[in-house]
Amino acid sequence: MKIILNQDVVHLGEEGDVVEVKDGYARNYLLPTKTAVIYNKANAALFKSRAAAIEKRKAEKRAASASLKERLDGVSLAITVPAGESGKLFGSVTSSMVQAELAKLGFDIEKKKIEVATHAIKMTGTYSITVHLYENDLSHIKLVVMSEAEKLAAEKAEAEAKAKAEAEAAKAAEEAAAAAAEETAEEAPAEEPAQEETASEEN
Repeated sequence: MKIILNQDVVHLGEEGDVVEVKDGYARNYLLPTKTAVIYNKANAALFKSRAAAIEKRKAEKRAASASLKERLDGVSLAITVPAGESGKLFGSVTSSMVQAELAKLGFDIEKKKIEVATHAIKMTGTYSITVHLYENDLSHIKLVVMSEAEKLAAEKAEAEAKAKAEAEAAKAAEEAAAAAAEETAEEAPAEEPAQEETASEEN
Protein backbone atom coordinates (compact mmCIF):
# COMPACT_ATOMS: atom_id res chain seq x y z
CA MET A 1 0.00 0.00 0.00
CA LYS A 2 1.23 3.49 -0.85
CA ILE A 3 1.09 5.94 2.05
CA ILE A 4 2.33 9.36 3.13
CA LEU A 5 4.00 9.51 6.54
CA ASN A 6 2.45 11.94 8.98
CA GLN A 7 5.48 11.71 11.26
CA ASP A 8 8.95 10.20 11.35
CA VAL A 9 9.10 6.41 11.62
CA VAL A 10 12.41 4.68 12.42
CA HIS A 11 13.66 2.49 9.54
CA LEU A 12 10.77 3.64 7.33
CA GLY A 13 10.95 7.35 6.57
CA GLU A 14 10.28 10.91 7.63
CA GLU A 15 7.27 13.16 7.79
CA GLY A 16 5.98 13.84 4.28
CA ASP A 17 7.72 10.83 2.68
CA VAL A 18 5.72 8.67 0.29
CA VAL A 19 6.50 5.00 0.95
CA GLU A 20 5.21 1.54 0.08
CA VAL A 21 4.34 -0.75 3.01
CA LYS A 22 2.52 -4.01 3.51
CA ASP A 23 -1.26 -3.64 3.65
CA GLY A 24 -1.47 -5.20 7.11
CA TYR A 25 1.14 -2.84 8.57
CA ALA A 26 -0.72 0.14 7.17
CA ARG A 27 -4.22 -0.96 8.20
CA ASN A 28 -3.30 -2.31 11.63
CA TYR A 29 -0.83 0.32 12.78
CA LEU A 30 0.10 3.28 10.56
CA LEU A 31 -3.41 4.41 9.59
CA PRO A 32 -5.24 3.80 12.93
CA THR A 33 -2.52 5.66 14.88
CA LYS A 34 -2.54 8.51 12.32
CA THR A 35 1.15 7.89 11.75
CA ALA A 36 0.37 7.94 8.02
CA VAL A 37 -2.43 8.60 5.55
CA ILE A 38 -3.31 6.82 2.34
CA TYR A 39 -1.60 8.26 -0.71
CA ASN A 40 -4.10 9.92 -3.03
CA LYS A 41 -4.33 13.19 -4.96
CA ALA A 42 -6.06 15.06 -2.11
CA ASN A 43 -3.53 13.99 0.55
CA ALA A 44 -0.60 14.57 -1.81
CA ALA A 45 -1.84 18.12 -2.46
CA LEU A 46 -2.28 18.69 1.28
CA PHE A 47 1.28 17.64 2.06
CA LYS A 48 2.60 19.71 -0.85
CA SER A 49 0.97 22.79 0.69
CA ARG A 50 2.65 21.94 4.00
CA ALA A 51 6.09 21.36 2.45
CA ALA A 52 7.65 24.59 3.78
CA ALA A 53 6.47 23.91 7.34
CA ILE A 54 7.66 20.30 7.14
CA GLU A 55 11.10 21.39 5.90
CA LYS A 56 11.37 23.90 8.74
CA ARG A 57 10.63 21.15 11.27
CA LYS A 58 13.23 18.94 9.60
CA ALA A 59 15.87 21.67 9.96
CA GLU A 60 15.01 22.00 13.66
CA LYS A 61 15.23 18.22 14.09
CA ARG A 62 18.63 18.14 12.39
CA ALA A 63 19.97 20.80 14.76
CA ALA A 64 18.54 19.01 17.80
CA SER A 65 19.94 15.69 16.57
CA ALA A 66 23.44 17.15 16.12
CA SER A 67 23.34 18.57 19.65
CA LEU A 68 22.09 15.27 21.11
CA LYS A 69 24.75 13.29 19.25
CA GLU A 70 27.48 15.51 20.66
CA ARG A 71 26.24 14.84 24.21
CA LEU A 72 25.56 11.13 23.72
CA ASP A 73 28.89 10.26 22.10
CA GLY A 74 30.68 10.86 25.40
CA VAL A 75 28.30 8.75 27.48
CA SER A 76 29.41 5.57 29.24
CA LEU A 77 26.84 3.37 31.00
CA ALA A 78 27.34 0.62 33.57
CA ILE A 79 24.70 -1.97 34.35
CA THR A 80 25.05 -4.54 37.13
CA VAL A 81 23.14 -7.80 36.82
CA PRO A 82 23.26 -11.24 38.46
CA ALA A 83 25.65 -13.55 36.61
CA GLY A 84 27.48 -16.82 37.00
CA GLU A 85 31.23 -17.25 37.44
CA SER A 86 31.61 -17.70 33.68
CA GLY A 87 30.09 -14.27 33.10
CA LYS A 88 26.82 -15.59 31.72
CA LEU A 89 23.91 -13.45 32.88
CA PHE A 90 20.92 -14.80 34.74
CA GLY A 91 18.71 -13.04 32.23
CA SER A 92 19.77 -10.42 29.68
CA VAL A 93 20.36 -6.71 29.13
CA THR A 94 17.80 -5.25 26.72
CA SER A 95 17.15 -1.92 25.03
CA SER A 96 14.57 -1.15 27.75
CA MET A 97 17.30 -1.38 30.41
CA VAL A 98 19.60 0.85 28.37
CA GLN A 99 16.75 3.32 27.91
CA ALA A 100 16.20 3.40 31.69
CA GLU A 101 19.89 4.08 32.35
CA LEU A 102 19.93 6.88 29.79
CA ALA A 103 16.82 8.38 31.39
CA LYS A 104 18.70 8.59 34.71
CA LEU A 105 21.22 10.81 32.92
CA GLY A 106 18.47 13.01 31.51
CA PHE A 107 18.27 11.53 28.00
CA ASP A 108 14.75 10.89 26.72
CA ILE A 109 15.37 8.30 24.00
CA GLU A 110 12.69 6.09 22.47
CA LYS A 111 13.34 2.39 23.05
CA LYS A 112 12.94 1.60 19.34
CA LYS A 113 15.86 3.93 18.58
CA ILE A 114 18.25 1.99 20.81
CA GLU A 115 20.01 -0.89 19.07
CA VAL A 116 21.52 -3.52 21.35
CA ALA A 117 23.88 -6.09 19.86
CA THR A 118 22.02 -9.35 19.10
CA HIS A 119 18.91 -7.62 20.58
CA ALA A 120 19.81 -8.84 24.08
CA ILE A 121 23.18 -9.02 25.88
CA LYS A 122 23.68 -12.25 27.79
CA MET A 123 27.32 -12.03 28.90
CA THR A 124 29.29 -9.58 31.03
CA GLY A 125 31.68 -7.35 29.12
CA THR A 126 31.96 -4.04 27.29
CA TYR A 127 29.62 -3.30 24.41
CA SER A 128 28.92 -0.53 21.93
CA ILE A 129 25.27 0.52 21.79
CA THR A 130 23.94 2.30 18.73
CA VAL A 131 21.34 5.04 19.12
CA HIS A 132 19.49 6.07 15.98
CA LEU A 133 18.97 9.81 15.85
CA TYR A 134 17.45 11.91 13.08
CA GLU A 135 17.92 10.88 9.44
CA ASN A 136 21.22 8.98 9.19
CA ASP A 137 22.76 10.31 12.42
CA LEU A 138 23.98 7.59 14.76
CA SER A 139 25.51 7.81 18.21
CA HIS A 140 27.60 5.06 19.77
CA ILE A 141 27.71 4.80 23.54
CA LYS A 142 29.81 2.55 25.74
CA LEU A 143 27.99 0.00 27.90
CA VAL A 144 29.77 -1.98 30.60
CA VAL A 145 27.82 -5.00 31.83
CA MET A 146 29.19 -6.45 35.05
CA SER A 147 28.15 -9.03 37.59
CA GLU A 148 27.42 -8.10 41.19
CA ALA A 149 30.69 -9.77 42.24
CA GLU A 150 32.64 -7.73 39.66
CA LYS A 151 30.97 -4.54 40.87
CA LEU A 152 31.94 -5.26 44.49
CA ALA A 153 35.52 -6.01 43.42
CA ALA A 154 35.65 -2.81 41.35
CA GLU A 155 34.26 -0.74 44.24
CA LYS A 156 36.81 -2.28 46.63
CA ALA A 157 39.69 -1.56 44.23
CA GLU A 158 38.43 2.00 43.76
CA ALA A 159 38.17 2.55 47.51
CA GLU A 160 41.69 1.18 48.05
CA ALA A 161 43.09 3.36 45.26
CA LYS A 162 41.35 6.41 46.72
CA ALA A 163 42.67 5.68 50.22
CA LYS A 164 46.19 5.19 48.85
CA ALA A 165 46.03 8.45 46.90
CA GLU A 166 44.77 10.33 49.97
CA ALA A 167 47.54 8.82 52.12
CA GLU A 168 50.20 9.77 49.57
CA ALA A 169 48.79 13.29 49.31
CA ALA A 170 48.77 13.65 53.11
CA LYS A 171 52.36 12.36 53.32
CA ALA A 172 53.47 14.75 50.58
CA ALA A 173 51.77 17.67 52.33
CA GLU A 174 53.41 16.72 55.63
CA GLU A 175 56.86 16.47 54.00
CA ALA A 176 56.33 19.81 52.24
CA ALA A 177 55.32 21.45 55.51
CA ALA A 178 58.36 20.00 57.29
CA ALA A 179 60.68 21.16 54.49
CA ALA A 180 59.16 24.64 54.57
CA ALA A 181 59.58 24.84 58.35
CA GLU A 182 63.21 23.73 58.07
CA GLU A 183 63.89 26.28 55.32
CA THR A 184 62.31 29.04 57.39
CA ALA A 185 64.48 28.11 60.36
CA GLU A 186 67.65 28.21 58.24
CA GLU A 187 66.80 31.61 56.77
CA ALA A 188 65.98 33.26 60.12
CA PRO A 189 68.79 35.70 61.15
CA ALA A 190 70.85 34.73 64.18
CA GLU A 191 70.19 36.82 67.27
CA GLU A 192 72.94 39.37 67.91
CA PRO A 193 74.59 39.01 71.29
CA ALA A 194 73.65 41.78 73.68
CA GLN A 195 76.34 44.40 73.85
CA GLU A 196 77.94 44.72 77.20
CA GLU A 197 77.41 48.03 78.72
CA THR A 198 80.67 49.88 79.24
CA ALA A 199 81.22 52.61 81.72
CA SER A 200 81.44 55.82 79.79
CA GLU A 201 81.47 58.13 82.69
CA GLU A 202 84.84 59.11 84.17
CA ASN A 203 85.13 59.54 87.80
